[in-house]
Amino acid sequence: MRKFISLIAVLALLYSCGRGDRGQLVGAKGEKWNPEKPLGMTLIPGGSFIMGKADDDLAGKKDAPLKTVTVRSFYMDETEITNAEYRQFVNYVRDSVVRTELAIMAENMGETSGSGGIGDYAFMDSEEGEMTPYEEYMLNTYGQGGPSDTYANRRLNKDIDIVWDTEDYPDVNYAEVMDMLYIPMEEVYNGQRTLDVDKLKFTYTWMDVQGAAKAQGNRRDYIKTEELNIYPDTTVWIRDFNYSYNEPMHNDYFWHSAFDDYPVVGVSWKQARAFAQWRTLYHNYYRREKGDHNVPSYRIPTEGEWEYAARGGLEGATYPWGGPYTKNDRGCFMANFKPLRGDYAADQALYTVEAKSYEPNDYGLYNMAGNVSEWVNSSYDPASYLYMSTMNPTVDNPDDMRKVIRGGSWKDVAYFLQVSSRDYEYADSARSYIGFRTVQDYLGTDVTLNQTTK
Repeated sequence: MRKFISLIAVLALLYSCGRGDRGQLVGAKGEKWNPEKPLGMTLIPGGSFIMGKADDDLAGKKDAPLKTVTVRSFYMDETEITNAEYRQFVNYVRDSVVRTELAIMAENMGETSGSGGIGDYAFMDSEEGEMTPYEEYMLNTYGQGGPSDTYANRRLNKDIDIVWDTEDYPDVNYAEVMDMLYIPMEEVYNGQRTLDVDKLKFTYTWMDVQGAAKAQGNRRDYIKTEELNIYPDTTVWIRDFNYSYNEPMHNDYFWHSAFDDYPVVGVSWKQARAFAQWRTLYHNYYRREKGDHNVPSYRIPTEGEWEYAARGGLEGATYPWGGPYTKNDRGCFMANFKPLRGDYAADQALYTVEAKSYEPNDYGLYNMAGNVSEWVNSSYDPASYLYMSTMNPTVDNPDDMRKVIRGGSWKDVAYFLQVSSRDYEYADSARSYIGFRTVQDYLGTDVTLNQTTK
């Protein structure tokens, strides 16, 4: 019996040595994490600041009383999201829609992957042996649909290019699908037939974590599915200005390469959130292919984060550059807005300017005042400063369609450029003077305003 017990003890010792922890409590280690600054973003070190109006409230809005708050560290886009960056999102959705419709047509026609013609665009699982065991299980167990995509459990063939030139369409079935995705022939003029942008819809899911945590209800009750058209509303250049000729901006601003580096406008609060969701999915898909861990989600900033970043570390400043004036010591305007008595051109810009224009603030952020107002992820309530938390403050009421915009725009007077000025627009509205930028959480607490080690 003693020999048996001794054998168990020896085996246990060997097992302990094999683990390398010598039988001690060392903790379960997660994947090694190295902070990675996202492209085009800058790290905003966490800290405290006095939020609200340091100067007289000339407009008498009384919606921004002084309040000391603290925000955690985060990454923020150095510039507003540009037309080129948003077009990458639009093109991704466009290509996904086209590939899905081609795959459905191939399946309806009984064509399989590799059969030529439209069959080259068939779902990859249509050919025997193309599915992984996991894909086969998901398809057999849950069907082809998923929570956010009708064909979530079907794999598209992304290895073959989409043919856009009508002269090169591979067969009649391909032509039929493409015909359905373009605007009807009766809407064509000047010989240009474009894609029907109403077909460009993005579907995603998100979880109302705060609602679920407070109610402690069933998880599935707080998972939301959103589907929306993601193409910017280019008609804002016409609708925002009565009795005004802005057709060139309507026709060219979003698509022409001359405006690639200008901030995207005509995007609603909901579309800005959808862009952030897509950016997260797109980044994580690439990382998973490399075997890396996921990154924190991209999102639009809270109102507290936005004002903290806009101030650039300056306490009590009126503008991102300090102030109290909108001109520098050489008499040049510091931002793109409507100066003087409505002289739009006085600041050397009629509409928007390139996203990297004027001098950045001390955090390296461009155009935190002027150019375009920016959506933030907070609901507007004139009294919100009175009851919001002093730690990472935000008021996000899903039932309140009024969403805060900050920073002022190219068509606003100097009051709205102040870092403390608040305004709002409705979540489903789009304007020619509202854009956005995104943020990403910094994981860890080792970076603060007084200690920036990374």
